[in-house]
Amino acid sequence: MMAGTPEGFTDLLLRMSEPNHEPNWDWFPTIASQDAKSTARTSPPMLSSDSSMCGSDPVPFRFGDDAHYSKDSVCHLNESPCSGEADQSAPELQEQSQIRDDSPVRTACYSPASNRTLKRRFRRGEIPDSREPSSGKKSALEIAMRKSNERSSEAVRAPKIGMEFDSLPEAYDFYNLYSWEIGFGIRYGPSRKNPSKSKIMQDITCGCQGKPRHLNTRSVCCGCPAMIRLHRTDDHGWYIHEFRKDHNHGLAIKRGEKLQWPSHRNIDPHTKDLVRNLRDNNVGLTKVFSVIGSFFGSMENIPFNKRSLRTLCASISRDHSEDDVKKTYDAFSEMKLKDPNFRDSCLVDSEGTIRALMWTNGKSRMQYNLFGDAITFDTTYRTNQYDMPFGLFVGVNNHFQSIILGGVLLTNEKTETFEWVFKEFVSLMGGKPPVTILTDQCRAMEIAIAAVLPETTHRWCKWHVLRKAKECMGSVYSKASGFRDEFHKILEYMITVEEFEAAWSSLVAKYGLKEHPFLTQIFEVREKWAKPYFAGKFCARMTSTQRSESANHMLKGFVPPGSSMNMFVRHYDKLQFDRDEEENYQEMRSRLVREV
Repeated sequence: MMAGTPEGFTDLLLRMSEPNHEPNWDWFPTIASQDAKSTARTSPPMLSSDSSMCGSDPVPFRFGDDAHYSKDSVCHLNESPCSGEADQSAPELQEQSQIRDDSPVRTACYSPASNRTLKRRFRRGEIPDSREPSSGKKSALEIAMRKSNERSSEAVRAPKIGMEFDSLPEAYDFYNLYSWEIGFGIRYGPSRKNPSKSKIMQDITCGCQGKPRHLNTRSVCCGCPAMIRLHRTDDHGWYIHEFRKDHNHGLAIKRGEKLQWPSHRNIDPHTKDLVRNLRDNNVGLTKVFSVIGSFFGSMENIPFNKRSLRTLCASISRDHSEDDVKKTYDAFSEMKLKDPNFRDSCLVDSEGTIRALMWTNGKSRMQYNLFGDAITFDTTYRTNQYDMPFGLFVGVNNHFQSIILGGVLLTNEKTETFEWVFKEFVSLMGGKPPVTILTDQCRAMEIAIAAVLPETTHRWCKWHVLRKAKECMGSVYSKASGFRDEFHKILEYMITVEEFEAAWSSLVAKYGLKEHPFLTQIFEVREKWAKPYFAGKFCARMTSTQRSESANHMLKGFVPPGSSMNMFVRHYDKLQFDRDEEENYQEMRSRLVREV
């Protein structure tokens, strides 16, 4: 390069990295003056640095044409290269040092490269979430309790800057205990992670921190500044870096007020298991809360309120409802492993949606072969999550006990659905149709039975007929009128068809009800409900669907309201076990009784 030619600072740095030559101290490149008004180029004075920065005496420094210096020997004045630390590498420094000729003068500090190395700022890599607890190291809670007599504040467990914890949950619990004493709630606040996605900072704030999302709401957020800020220690623990004590809102005083904060109504895992078992056995919410109170000594000692318990019960119900069909299939698979004679059947429409689900076990199939001549079927039970009608096939055994023969969940009560139900029931029971079946006055069910079970006697429930008469006849069917007593006598004591028809004609003529629409309608279908028309038909002394309704009532004792399909199937199995136990008791009594 020719002498006297202006040279940029980047060119100077590049030339400094060329092979070593003898320096020529007679030539100095001209650098623009800091004075914007001056256009003359002057030679820079001798550059030096403060001895407090470089750690040595000032050393003259000149730019020579053929001189060679280490790239580390030139640095920005705002950096501290002589201390052995730098934020950027040499290439980055060259990129940032590209300046115009009219840029301000940059000063430099020089020291031999052999005495100084360029270092990057230390960066933490992947950090464990917590450190291993040490047996000889006391926790922050233990230290606070031991020094409670020496405390300067009202709180026993007051946070202090520098207090260490093994993990974030430990710090959260400690601050939560402090917030209980003071009278506020807490929650996790903002956090920061390093490039390795490891958390290096975490705020635990007051529950009133932040601002409400919408105006004119009942939000508790009021921008409260109270918080603790946690940073990481060298051994992967956490310590309190900042503690803000003051609040800008009122504090809770009573225990009931403190329990309203979400951080103070956490339920421990053992209590959750207890609640889950109680809810699975259809124990009500109030009784569950009372049972938990007995474990804690009294209701006042329960560390959470009834609202949090209700939230937990709703969460348990949601867990049961997730993947309901798959869980139901798994429940059937478990039952098949225990009982090889277990059978199930499913009705699916063209879109793959389940329309009906029927199942029965081996014990019920055996009982049907023995006592399946007379059965009842009723679909009045609807206590499940999907409001699906549940039908029960119920029979009578040799002890006149009700036996559960099968169950079916339906999505509708149409004729096509009932046709599938009765056809599949006979198929699951080995192909033998019942002799008599009792149902309510459902028209769709009547048409389905006539189409699928033509040889089976279909009988209506007498109780449903009497209830319908009370609804349709009004004051005529009241206690003051003698019509009701005479109507019941016809139903109970008329044996032959001739006696029944004669008594019926006399009754309607006596009370002037020959043109009554209800009486006319039920007389036309008297073969479905009048006793004389069932002479010679085996009914096992059943005249109504009371046994099915009684079984439905017993099922309510096992199945909680709003139950999912898979839980319904499992609770049905409990009802089946309960009926089997009653039958076993009667069997034992029958074997022990001797003939007189």
